[in-house]
Amino acid sequence: MDTSPSALLRVLLPKVPFVAKTALWHTLWLSPTSSKWDLRTEVTVNIIRSLLDSPGPTPLSKQQRWSLKDPGIKGPMWISKVTLPKPEEDDIRSVLVDAIETLKGAVGVYTTPAGLSVEAEWTGYRANVRHDRPRLDLSEAQHYQRLMSEVTSPVTLIYLHGGAHYMMDPSSHRIPVSRLAHLTNGRCLSVRYRLTPQNPFPCALLDAFQTYLSLLYPPPGSFHEPVAAKNIVLAGDSAGGNLALALVQLILEINRSSTRESLAFHGQSIEFPLPLPAGVASSSPWTDLCRCMPSILSNAQYDYLPPPKGPDTVSRFPHDEIWPTDPPRGDLYCDLSMLDHPLVSPLAAKDWTKSCPMFFSCGEEMLADEGKAVASLAAKQGVTVVWEQHEAMPHCFPLLFEHLEASRRGFKNWAAFCSKVAAGSDNDEEARLETNGTWYAAKTCKETAVDVRSLALCSREEVAERMGSAIHARMQGKEGEAKILPKL
Repeated sequence: MDTSPSALLRVLLPKVPFVAKTALWHTLWLSPTSSKWDLRTEVTVNIIRSLLDSPGPTPLSKQQRWSLKDPGIKGPMWISKVTLPKPEEDDIRSVLVDAIETLKGAVGVYTTPAGLSVEAEWTGYRANVRHDRPRLDLSEAQHYQRLMSEVTSPVTLIYLHGGAHYMMDPSSHRIPVSRLAHLTNGRCLSVRYRLTPQNPFPCALLDAFQTYLSLLYPPPGSFHEPVAAKNIVLAGDSAGGNLALALVQLILEINRSSTRESLAFHGQSIEFPLPLPAGVASSSPWTDLCRCMPSILSNAQYDYLPPPKGPDTVSRFPHDEIWPTDPPRGDLYCDLSMLDHPLVSPLAAKDWTKSCPMFFSCGEEMLADEGKAVASLAAKQGVTVVWEQHEAMPHCFPLLFEHLEASRRGFKNWAAFCSKVAAGSDNDEEARLETNGTWYAAKTCKETAVDVRSLALCSREEVAERMGSAIHARMQGKEGEAKILPKL
């Protein structure tokens, strides 16, 4: 993203009167969030909200280009850029399509994706350097060697970035990903998965699946040695959390329903069942692309994401070179008939039995209810689930509001879960993780225990009904085309 002073000035200068009004209202305790937020958070959230809720969104291609501007590599991070080659065999694509078909209802339209090589960035913490220290002039292999020289834990994260499936990439998330590497003493592989609308479902999921198998069974020429599944955690924020949970559901479904005994991958034979990762750890995961749960409206005062428009003010993206697609479809990520597919919206998944442990962190945000429903169902089905929610915090708050104690706590707990499940402790008591939930009060972070199994506010039947109604409204043209994001 372009975060240069001139770019920020162009965005913020017209907002000066708005900022002054926001600060005044907060100071006089006239804002409904004055008792929950500090002034910096109040101003920041309201600026983001004003940008996101503009009368008409910017064309998709411009938003996407803006989000993909590389800020460069500097400071306390090691970055090694790699390409994970496409396997000559077609097995991983075939088992993905089989799982999609098994989970799909009577109607569901999608295009089988082409298999491609996947770009990614190995990310680690570079100790004892200033934040403005430039990257060393080394080969990518040498950067990986330097990175590994500072890794002291077997924890390996596959990081899937957020951005509503159509924005951002590993370069936009280097700072938070390197922070996770630092806190876990491990390494992260940040994936440049294919973005929509040019590459709709299931392209990104195929890229994530290929990346996971490439860690387990390295293709020829890889920098890394084979990584044990017990040391891998799937991590992500927002849409990346969606992909991480979808990948777990994909592996579960392959193991449940595939008639294969193995699959071929870069000349190797991988026997079934496929190994699950040590855990999946998400921050504000977007699990419901239908956007149908109650918190989408009820928690809007604490979030910067724009709520769904009413039928008289349906949001549409302006036409440009990437939208609408040919043939046209009703959602950026997939055909409307696929919105309630479990690999598109993990909220729709019925069975998490035998899943790896799960970590959910969210604010009192618009996506909270969908996360609660997934966490609650998984816990009821015997999955170890760690849930935490922070009062009055917006979407992906640890990544955006580093100055807050809630954000520091959120990052610490996120990393602690990853270390707990993937560090490979030989001590059973130390490695044991139990289902638990915590509510953190605003400002003080005072902890209150919550029952994860009772988190869901809607029954499974009501969830299915809500998703079906939302899809029908979209098909009737009564809702917008996706999460409408920045007008920049």
